[in-house]
Amino acid sequence: MQRPYSATPIARLKSTSLAGCLCLLAVMALPAPNVVAQQTPSAIDWPVVRKAPSQPTEVIAKPAGSVPESAQSEPEQAKTEPAANAVASPILAAVQSLLAAPAATANQNKDDVAALTEFYAGAAARPLWISNDGLNAKASGVIRTLDSAADWGLEASAFDKPSMPAAAATPESLARAEVTLSLSALKYARFARGGRLNPPSLSRILDMHPPLKDPKIVIAELASSDTPDQTLRDQHPKHEQFERLRQALLKSRGPAEPDHKIDAALMVKLPSGKVLKKGIESDEIVALRKRLKVPAEGGVKETLFDEPLFEAVTAFQVSQGLAPSGTLTNATRVALNAEGEPKKSNPKQNEQRLIINMEKWRWMPENLGSLYVWDNVPEFQTRTIKDGKVIFQEKIIVGMPEWATPMFSADMEFIIFYPSWGVPDGIKTRELLPRLQKAGGGGFFDQLFGGGGGSAGVMKAYGLTAYRNGKVVDPSDINPAEIRSYSFVQPSGGQNPLGIVKFRFPNPHDVYMHDTTQKNLFGQSYRALSHGCIRVQNPIRFAEVLLGEDRGWSPERVRQSMGQGDITLEKKIPVHITYFTAMADESGKVSTFGDIYGHDSRISAALGRAMDFDGGNAVETAAIASAAADTADVIPSGDAGSLPATLPGGKKSKKDKLAAKKKTYTPVDSLSDAVSGLLNN
Repeated sequence: MQRPYSATPIARLKSTSLAGCLCLLAVMALPAPNVVAQQTPSAIDWPVVRKAPSQPTEVIAKPAGSVPESAQSEPEQAKTEPAANAVASPILAAVQSLLAAPAATANQNKDDVAALTEFYAGAAARPLWISNDGLNAKASGVIRTLDSAADWGLEASAFDKPSMPAAAATPESLARAEVTLSLSALKYARFARGGRLNPPSLSRILDMHPPLKDPKIVIAELASSDTPDQTLRDQHPKHEQFERLRQALLKSRGPAEPDHKIDAALMVKLPSGKVLKKGIESDEIVALRKRLKVPAEGGVKETLFDEPLFEAVTAFQVSQGLAPSGTLTNATRVALNAEGEPKKSNPKQNEQRLIINMEKWRWMPENLGSLYVWDNVPEFQTRTIKDGKVIFQEKIIVGMPEWATPMFSADMEFIIFYPSWGVPDGIKTRELLPRLQKAGGGGFFDQLFGGGGGSAGVMKAYGLTAYRNGKVVDPSDINPAEIRSYSFVQPSGGQNPLGIVKFRFPNPHDVYMHDTTQKNLFGQSYRALSHGCIRVQNPIRFAEVLLGEDRGWSPERVRQSMGQGDITLEKKIPVHITYFTAMADESGKVSTFGDIYGHDSRISAALGRAMDFDGGNAVETAAIASAAADTADVIPSGDAGSLPATLPGGKKSKKDKLAAKKKTYTPVDSLSDAVSGLLNN
């Protein structure tokens, strides 16, 4: 076999001593296929075509044309040993050729290919996954990690695995194994960190940007790690909820748990009927007592709606997110009956929901902050978290599906007491313009606010002022074709729909958190009722918590400062607006929430499994469905909305269900809705 290189001539040795000659002879005596290069402690056993009779020296070769590290510090040595620069491993050369071949990398991520091309051409280039015997132990560990991808919410089929090279493997086959595993490792790391999907491409309001890591850094970490398989697994999110959902996923794939016996009280059914209040006598009260386990005591008639029963009904309503009226309404009957219904379970859908929510956690910032605000839209809840503990939690109202609250992270910088508000451009064109065109000029305001006194009188009644170029404009002079050039502003006051306080975290969506004059809406279980911004049920307490953490202020100090107007926080507080439809508690119990904007269905389809997640909590859905019949008792007049009246057990076509769902999302265009919804709050 022809030698791949020529031995260094005697004439180029710096010394012609006997020791120098012996060294030369030793070099020339090495078997031809072995390539000599600078020895390094990190070298590995190289695969060769044939082995030397004695134990070979472990070496790391340089690619053709590369400059040895020693040549950088000793130029004279480089001049006297030019042949050493051209020494290259056949496997590395094959790896480089493979990475340079367009056909071999056509379906691969271009950044991954570029990172590997640079890595395998570097001064410290070496194979990571192969040895004299084929794939090494590190490769085996990485392959096991790829095979167990499903345990982390990924799919093992997404990652190519190299086959074990044959005993007489060629440099080309070993190079293919090396490149295949390196590309799969980088792909796994990217997927683990949320790079499987691009959230904004699914919806412009999924304004999330996964914390992807430069593949050059990843391959360097894998190369320097003694346990590259663990390095790959470490790329997954460290958030507590991610791990809880992962454990729930693993559990869902295990043996089915035995069905629990249903409490006999839950089987008591209450037929629909008239509203029953405290003090009323009715035969139905007997069934209600059995259902809530409130027996008549002290000689009280079983048919009497007494105080203990009133308290039990109120407690149940609170637990279900219904208005705590203490009266037996049809909405309450539906919720009571639904608890005893067999829970329909779709294992594949349940599993996919967990995977989807794990995916959304991959999009979150790695560091949420030691103190942060977390608004979870489908849950209609806000939390303030400090060092992993919830220090404030409250109900929120979020955007209607047609005015969906976007998902993003931003820093809260200001707390504004007694704010004024103005109409964003988006609402000017989508809400104001069509009304102006329909009503004609200032007549829009008559339509919007219920009429009476002309547009000027209505604007004055609600404290609205129109501006153009900084000058006040008469409502009758508004030109609908130039709607964006006008500003509509209302100063602070009792009629201001932003209420007493506004929490501002500057963002491209012009979304913020704030108080509201419509306190009654927090009594509804379904609270996607705003035009995008987030209303907080107890905003003063929220301000007290934030300013207490930021400035050490007491609640009394906060209230004394409410007349101060804008307060700039000394430290910015991260705000994360999320769309998690599944959350697990410390015991592993998973709670699910409705896919109110359809994001889960969209994400699932993008992951290759088209599913419709049209629901969430069955009890909540049933209660919403019958709320229209109980508007006077459950929801204050004018705020019920156009709610479907479907009861559990009734069957509808998919078309009818979609129509009912659409109706649920259509608010009443009443005065309160128009005022509060108009300004994107």
